[in-house]
Amino acid sequence: MTREQAVVPAPATWPGIAGDLVLAVFLGTVGLLYSSLALLAGALYAAYDVAVGVAARLSVPGKRRIRLAGSSTNLATPEPLPAIFFSVFLLMGTVQLWIAAITDMVEGDATPPETFVLAAVLLSMALRETLFQVKLRLTRRRSNQELQQIVEKHRHALFSSVVVLAGVFGAMAGQAWEVPVLAYLDPVAAILVALHVMLQVYRLVRRSIYGPVRTEVREEDASTFIETVQRVHGVITVDDLRAQENGHYVTVTAKISVNPKLTVMEANDIANRAKMLLLNRFSHVTDVRIQVGPYEAGYPYKSNTDADSDLPNLLQ
Repeated sequence: MTREQAVVPAPATWPGIAGDLVLAVFLGTVGLLYSSLALLAGALYAAYDVAVGVAARLSVPGKRRIRLAGSSTNLATPEPLPAIFFSVFLLMGTVQLWIAAITDMVEGDATPPETFVLAAVLLSMALRETLFQVKLRLTRRRSNQELQQIVEKHRHALFSSVVVLAGVFGAMAGQAWEVPVLAYLDPVAAILVALHVMLQVYRLVRRSIYGPVRTEVREEDASTFIETVQRVHGVITVDDLRAQENGHYVTVTAKISVNPKLTVMEANDIANRAKMLLLNRFSHVTDVRIQVGPYEAGYPYKSNTDADSDLPNLLQ
């Protein structure tokens, strides 16, 4: 018997991709019209978000999605072919942006952006935050691990937005304070964001080909999880427990034994209490899967599994 949460469809997936696409087109258009390389870099990162979402939703014909070990949900892993296809275009855009930024810095052709560029950056940050809040509310009923992925994605996007804002505002401040050297902050911000995009593209390709990087937790750390589960009333033994690290977060898979005379509902209640105890006690644990089995008693407790015995059960 397995205690497992139902997988809720992702209603915010395609609207989120559409929002990122609108954001990329808006930033790219304003960046081209007002010659802001930093804004073009922001558009490039928004295009990366679109590529990740589309690659995770496209499926190669004849290929089945594999459920990750130790997780109770099917995580959206990008398909290799679409991910590589999008990565090539993103890398081409990154190289072009680097060439343009370095050329402006070498030739001294960096010009401060206009006020509308700053307004566009602030508007894009507000739109990105709105999209994040919508995704957050629509994924509350899903697994904690998937929720952490959304938060991690927003953190990287926020970093790129802050760099773009610093570059645009610094270049405008340089013009106001009559410090010409600050005008180079716009192309410098473009280079930094382009480098960030390149690192994210590398991780996208690696994750799509090799899957998420998951490592086993040390034995002494896993023993702490075992002791916690054993404290749950109704758990007789913890037959097996595996904890896997996925970045900064941990997923736990455990197999416990309970009294064989318990009903299915009672066994599920014990599994749920063990799951909630792990999630509440350890903040870095984001997903728990509990398998429940009947305790196979041997000598001298074999009589406890005898349905015809009227003796009191010692395994209460």
